[in-house]
Amino acid sequence: FPGPFTDVVTTNLKLRNPSDRKVCFKVKTTAPRRYCVRPNSGIIDPGSSVIVSVMLQPFDYDPNEKSKHKFMVQTTYAPPNITDMEAVWKEAKPDELMDSKLRCVFEMPNENDKLNDIDASKSAPILNTSKQDGPMPKPHSVSLNDTETRKLVEECKRLQAEIMKLTDENRHLRDEGLRLRKVAHSDKSGSPTALALRDNGSNSLPSLLVVIAAIFIGFFLGKFIL
Repeated sequence: FPGPFTDVVTTNLKLRNPSDRKVCFKVKTTAPRRYCVRPNSGIIDPGSSVIVSVMLQPFDYDPNEKSKHKFMVQTTYAPPNITDMEAVWKEAKPDELMDSKLRCVFEMPNENDKLNDIDASKSAPILNTSKQDGPMPKPHSVSLNDTETRKLVEECKRLQAEIMKLTDENRHLRDEGLRLRKVAHSDKSGSPTALALRDNGSNSLPSLLVVIAAIFIGFFLGKFIL
């Protein structure tokens, strides 16, 4: 019987009748609780054969324990007009009985066989996994379409040009303010030159426009990047 013995293990016996008479047979075992035999008795016609299935029930195998399980196949010529099989065996004389004895052998798979099975399972290709799992989901697009991108680019260019223009104006006003401060030091506070200085001081508003434009373009650039 080949292991492992975690499930039912079946071995077949082939009984053949080479004589020209019918033969009765019976299969016996020393461990009837461990085995299931089908059929365990019957009649074999002349020149015919019968397959007997011996099913070993699951058990905890101990390699150090020697197997003492045995089977015996008894046979005898069938009397004419047989009707009761039990009566045949009860009335049979010892010299009319024939028997064959068999000893059970348990075989566990060796380590090489286990490794070969593992390698075979690893090398087996996995087919159609992508079809079974379904198509791969498409990644969500986070980019803007072409129209929105074009609009943002044009707006950024316009704001950059506006910033450059305001920067030039701010530089011109700063230079003019420095020149007027120098003149104010030499004039009195009530002179027309001082009044002109105060009037030009109010012209620092474009510098604030530069800051506001920078914030505005930063907002659009951030939206474009996201």
